[in-house]
Amino acid sequence: MKKRLYWVVQGYDGLDKIYETQCLSGCFSTDQMEAALKALVSRAGLSFDEIFGSFAKKGTRLHLPHLEVHKSGPPLTLMCGSNPHFVARIVEA
Repeated sequence: MKKRLYWVVQGYDGLDKIYETQCLSGCFSTDQMEAALKALVSRAGLSFDEIFGSFAKKGTRLHLPHLEVHKSGPPLTLMCGSNPHFVARIVEA
């Protein structure tokens, strides 16, 4: 039987899980998942100014790091935010 790859997305506020979902990996490219994580972090706890500053060019006075996505793996894992923060990882099932 062929195994399928899934994105598992989890959100945490401190140690408390505030969100969890999964979908087939083909539903989101890596770039789309990064954008989704940014949206989730924004919705879960950033002010308008924090969101706005997160899209400013790095190295400028206005830039804030709240929506930077960090990659690790294998397996591919994407992380965004500090508190709350969201993690998306590829799992095989």
